Order: sequence, then structure tokens, then C-alpha cells
Amino acid sequence: MANSYLLEVGVEEMPAHVVTPSIKQLHERVAKYLKEQRISFDEIQEFATPRRMALLIHGLSDKQPDIDESVKGPAKKIAQDADGNWTKAAIGFTRGQGASVDDIEFKEVKGVEYVFVEKHIAGKSVAEVLKGLPDVITSMTFPTLMKWGYNNLQFIRPIRWLVSLLDDQVVPFKILDIEAGRTTRGHRFLGHEVELKQATDYEKALHDDFVIADQAKRKQLIEEQIDNIVSSNDWVIDKDPDLLEEVNNLVEWPTAFSGSFDKKYLVLPDAVLITSMKDNQRFFYLRDHEGNLLPNFIAVRNGNTDYLENVIKGNERVLVPRLEDAKFFYEEDQKLSIADYVERLKRVSFHDKISSMYDKMQRVAVIAAVIGKQLNFSEEELADLDRAAHIYKFDLTTQMVGEFAELQGVMGEIYAKLFGEKADVAQAIREHYMPVSAEGALPESKIGAALAIADKLDSIMSFFAVDMIPSGSNDPYALRRQAFGIVRIIADRNWHLPLLDIQPEIIKAFAEANLDVDIDIDNNADQVRAFFMDRIHQLLSGQHMKHDVIDAVTDTKSNDIENILDAANSIKAHHDDENFKEVIEALTRVLRIAKKGKNDSATKVDPSLFQNPSEQKLYDAVNDLTSKAVQRTVDENFTALRSLAPIINEYFDENMIMDKDERIKNNRLTQLGILAQQAYLIGNLDKLIVK
Repeated sequence: MANSYLLEVGVEEMPAHVVTPSIKQLHERVAKYLKEQRISFDEIQEFATPRRMALLIHGLSDKQPDIDESVKGPAKKIAQDADGNWTKAAIGFTRGQGASVDDIEFKEVKGVEYVFVEKHIAGKSVAEVLKGLPDVITSMTFPTLMKWGYNNLQFIRPIRWLVSLLDDQVVPFKILDIEAGRTTRGHRFLGHEVELKQATDYEKALHDDFVIADQAKRKQLIEEQIDNIVSSNDWVIDKDPDLLEEVNNLVEWPTAFSGSFDKKYLVLPDAVLITSMKDNQRFFYLRDHEGNLLPNFIAVRNGNTDYLENVIKGNERVLVPRLEDAKFFYEEDQKLSIADYVERLKRVSFHDKISSMYDKMQRVAVIAAVIGKQLNFSEEELADLDRAAHIYKFDLTTQMVGEFAELQGVMGEIYAKLFGEKADVAQAIREHYMPVSAEGALPESKIGAALAIADKLDSIMSFFAVDMIPSGSNDPYALRRQAFGIVRIIADRNWHLPLLDIQPEIIKAFAEANLDVDIDIDNNADQVRAFFMDRIHQLLSGQHMKHDVIDAVTDTKSNDIENILDAANSIKAHHDDENFKEVIEALTRVLRIAKKGKNDSATKVDPSLFQNPSEQKLYDAVNDLTSKAVQRTVDENFTALRSLAPIINEYFDENMIMDKDERIKNNRLTQLGILAQQAYLIGNLDKLIVK
């Protein structure tokens, strides 16, 4: 018989951003538990609101399947003594299996007789298995946790009720002092307690009590309501999916409505108005068909249409002070100059162990110049990058950003244009924060991309310099995200930048600029390199690159992130070539033997010591390879290396590398060492798995 089971965990209101991940987690954990308990089911239906996480499981089996198994024990010679009496080992084994020595059978395994006991394990009923769900629920993890009362349990919010209903029967269990039953709760203000007769009554019973428990249906209703309002007013709306998701997880019975504000506030930049509405009040902003922002908004209440006019007026009243403040700040901020705001940065701390924000900008300006020159920026681009780097944090000391922190960078661009800065300088000020998340949008301009790299690189080197290195999950300054952002920007722009070995050049540039840096930027340089390698590993893993390819290319002598990424793509592209195995085996043989050389830095080979034609042939081929390596792409260099496989094999066939003559041996090791250095620019090919 197929059963239906309802599990509901009722809580105090959860933060909106936690609702969806929480129900997904509960779904995964319950599904895993049932599979481990050998309980089959057809599907699990999810329900979630700010006050509840619920699963309706369809097609549950009645019980676990019975198990018949043959359990192997000790060998016969251990189970019986010389007189045929059962030993303690045999008695203990059978007792542990819930049997006796009378149940023992002997079976031969690979020529040796062993003790066996046949066991029949009756499957538990589904109701008995479901009683184990409290452990599943209380093992859930959340970004923030709460305790309540005098309990030790930590959960996202205090648990207020539990429903555990198998068809029409309660499956009893407790979490703390909350006993599971058949009673759920409707809307906090419009509803009441609801007693369920059947598990499958859940969705309709809550709907009748002003709760739309299905997230997808609730979101669809919100969208339909918004579309109706927009259509009837001939407005244009950008239904931000993140805002829609957040609003959906703030309500149980949504009712959308529109409100308005005074047109005088339209003098404010769109970003300020949108932030005031969207980020601060969870309102949807509106435009006309020409793209102009309108003095109107759409919001969603958690309730019905009763007293809706009062709700509209209340929301309008709440918005006005935000807009009034923004208008005041906008006007006041324009009374000072960029130079005034930059001067204020001398009193703003970047970090008390490192420097002020002003000093950080001075460092970044030098780093940006180094990067710009490495990338062959034009004189005009270098000048614009330098200007941006010397002012890019100025908006942090404006009143607008002081009140609306989420507008940092955005207001920098707006104010920079108002103060007469070039458009690409202003754009770079906004873009230097990008990407703001692991997969966030990247800078669109060259100047913005270079400034973003310089700013993030300075942060990473500075924190590493004072031994504030991320460990485990501890990364309070988001250095992993910043390093990943640098890798993504470089990959996006295909920039060849020796970032993994740029610190000495930066330190030299600091000295040439007479910049007084109080921290040792060179400290933990090796760890900075390893830190970036981890981020490269992360990027390639996200591209579903094979793990052995990633391990190979990140164990490299190259300091160019783009070259490392290109190497991975090159190996991937040639992985299925017919001679790939032969090529990699030849090159890895070179790598292994070259390690036996006493002087890894030896670069001169003496052709007069050659004894076989294959030595000269390899010598000429390697010279050709090294002389053209700089002009070639990574893929071209890898192709050139691959073409050496027959020459390498011939070389090993004709020559004993570890010759008795010390000079000949060292000459051959040096020859292989030079070739190995070229191979290591691709990566440690010895880590590739070839079949």
C-alpha cells in the first residue's frame, strides 16, 4: 500500500534569504534518511513560508523490506578447539548476531572453512522509521542559529509546532517540549489553528486559512498581481528575480498594490531612488516606455485587501523620509570637491594593522601602474588609470554613502561625472568593486578591470603581510572572493599578467615612488601564490575540468594565470588524441629523470660530449622550442612539446643517462633539465592520468 506522509516544522518568522535553502536542505536530508532506512517513496512535495517548512511525501512503502543475509564469522579452526568444542570466539560471534552456536553452519571460502549464521531481519514499519525524523530535523545547519528558553538546541528560529501525519494517523515524536500532532497554523493575523484529517489535506486547508504554502504558486500569484497593476497603468517594470524571491519568502498571503511619491524626488539619480525603494523597502520600481523612472512603486503586503488604502498610505509615509534624506545628502555632497573627500580618507582606516584608506589608494596607484605597463596600456590609458587609482575610494566619505553603504562605487561614478572627471575614470570607480560575488558581473572597461585587480591584489598582499591569512571557513575580509575575482577578470580578458610573481616588481615600484609602506609586502609571498593557485583550481573545477588536469597545470613554473588556464584547456583539447598517452609518458619520463640532476638551474649543454646522433637531434629540437617559446601561445608550445615525443623516445633508446663518465651524465641531465623546464611551463605532466 502506498502512503502519504506530512512533516511540518513551524517556526517564528525566518529571514527571507533562508527560507528556500532551508526547505531544500530539509528535503535532501529526509530523502537521504528514508533511502538509508530502505523506505521507498515516489516523490517529495515541498512547501515553505516564512513560518514553516513542510514536506508531503507521496507513495511511501508500508515497511522496510525484510533482509535475509548470511553473516560470516571466524574461521573454523578458531571457532572450535582441538576437541570440537565451541570457543569463546564462536560463542561471542553468534551472541552478537542474536543467534546461538546451534545456528552455525560451515562454508568454504577460498579453500578455508568459516563459521556462518543465516539471519532474517524483519523490516520495520514506516511509522516506526518516521519516528527517527527529529534527529534529521535538529541536525540541519543554518547561517545563523538561535537558542530559546533554557534549551541547548540551536535552530534557525524557535520551533513553535510540529505536524507528523501518516495518512490519517499521527506519528508521534517530540523536539524539546513540542509534540508532533495533526494541528497546523494558518496566517498569523487572518488565520487560526487548523486540524488536519489527512496528510493530503494540507495545502487546501492552509489555503482556506490564508496561507499559500506552495512557494511556486505564491510567486506566480505575486507576478500575476504585479502584471495586472502594471498593465492597467501602462507602466514598465523590471521584475528583479532576487527581489521577487525575497518578497515571496516574506509573505504567506500576498496582495500587491501600488503607491506613489512626490515628483520632486526624481531629481535624484536613479540608483539612489532604486536603492531607497528596492533595497530599503522591498518595493518594485517603475519606468515609463522611454525608460524614465516614475514616482510610483509596487509593493506586496502579507494579507488580504482589507484596509488596503491604509497600507498604501503607510508605505508611502515610510518611503518619504528615506527620499528626503537622500535629497539632502545629494545636495550637500556636491558642496565639496573630490580633493576634499580624498583628504578625509586619511582619517578612514583600511585596517588598524595595515594603513588608512588614503594610504591604500597610494599603494594601489603604484600597483595599477605596474599592471598597466605589463599590459601595454597606452599613455592615455595609464593616465586615466592613475587618476582613477588616486581617487577611487573618495565617495566613502560622502554623506550619501555614509547613509546608503550599498551605493559605494555607484555614487563614486555619479559624483565623479558631476565633478568633471572623464567618463572612463568615473566608470572605473564603480567597477573596481566588481565582481561583488563569486559569480557576479565583471568590469566592462579596461581601466575598471585593471583597477579592480590592483585594489584586490593590494588587499590580499596587505592582509597576508600582517599574517591575517584565511583559514578554514574564516575569511572575514572576503580575500578568497577577491582572489577569485582577479582570476575571473584575467580569464575574461585573456590578459597575460605574471601576477603570481609580481610582488618583487611592486616592492621595487614602491621604492621608486618613494612610497613609505609600513608593512612587509613580501611577507608570505609563497602563501599568496598558493592562495591564487587554489582559486585557479576553483575556477577550473567550476568548468568541469578533470581533477588530474587541474592538479597538473597548477603545479607549474608559470607565473601567468592566463597561461595556466590556457594550459588546462590545451591538455583538455588534446586529451583524446591518438598519441596522447605516448606523448605524456615520454615527457613525464623526462621530468622524473631530470630531477636527478644536481644543478636544476644549469642551462648550458656541451655538444662536444655527445656520443649519439639522438643527442644532437634532441639538442636542436629543444633549442628551437626554447627560442620560439615566448612568441608562441601555450597551445602552440604544448603542440611543439608533443612533437618531441619520437625524438625523446629515440634519445632514451640510444643513451644511458646515468653514464659512468660524470661529465657525460651531467651533460645529459642538464639537457633533460632544460626540456623539463619547458614542460613545467605547461604543468607537472606527471600528474596526468593516462590510460
